[in-house]
Amino acid sequence: MKSSTEGNAASAPPPPDPTDTPVSAAAPPTTSRAGDLKVRVLSALVMAPVVLGAVWLGGWVFHALIAFGSVVAVSEWTNIVPSARRLPARLMAAIGIVVALMVQLAAGPAAALGAAAAFAVLTAVVGGGPDRGLLGFGVLYVAVGMAGLMWLRDLPDVGLSLFLFVLIAIWATDIGAYAAGRSIGGPKLAPRISPKKTWAGLIGGMASSALFGWLVALAFGASRPDIALVLGAAVAVVGQAGDLFESALKRRYNVKDSGQLIPGHGGILDRIDGLLAAAPVLALFHAAVGTVLSWW
Repeated sequence: MKSSTEGNAASAPPPPDPTDTPVSAAAPPTTSRAGDLKVRVLSALVMAPVVLGAVWLGGWVFHALIAFGSVVAVSEWTNIVPSARRLPARLMAAIGIVVALMVQLAAGPAAALGAAAAFAVLTAVVGGGPDRGLLGFGVLYVAVGMAGLMWLRDLPDVGLSLFLFVLIAIWATDIGAYAAGRSIGGPKLAPRISPKKTWAGLIGGMASSALFGWLVALAFGASRPDIALVLGAAVAVVGQAGDLFESALKRRYNVKDSGQLIPGHGGILDRIDGLLAAAPVLALFHAAVGTVLSWW
């Protein structure tokens, strides 16, 4: 029979080897973050030339890009919002978006939004479920944003420059908000919806968007770069509101990303939520008072 001392000695763990290098518990997350950043950068390097090339060419190439993005975005929406019949809802929403874009090319944005509203109702009816209204709303939401983007790019003479204005302003908003939020911190902007966003980030995003919007206006010889400066800040606010709207939707259904199409970035909706909100606002501004002010 072994003594108690022998038993304890036998079951005790061996002493640590002094030559072993301790592994920090924080190392895996750090490695993961570095890997995620690499994937995000590589994805951006692949996507940016494709998107900017299509924007530059315009015409059917740009329209094809918008159609593809619209179908994917509305499909992601129908995947986030639960429904009784998901596949029929997704098909109806996708068909509705394509029809709305075709109607816009033939008869203008007002007719396109009418078509999108009709298909929003059809999607809600076909999909069913307790949140059928929100399910159908996704068709109209994506259609309004994409109609604004298409209308801006298709404007004669100034279409390319105005599209780049809103695109670069939204990009600058994201970069400025991230930089200011991380370096300054402070009170949260909407803690229940997006805990990482701060008021400092919003102000930083507005400043960055205003600056880059002004630079785009100067680069394209706009008549009133001062208006572009103010409008850039306004675009940042609208873009952040669009970001918060999608964050609220995902939080409601406990979804992290709208999709997995873009490695490191999530889905299409995750990338264009700010644009979907800002583009129709800029389009309305330009259509209503832009010509009177001769700002561009």
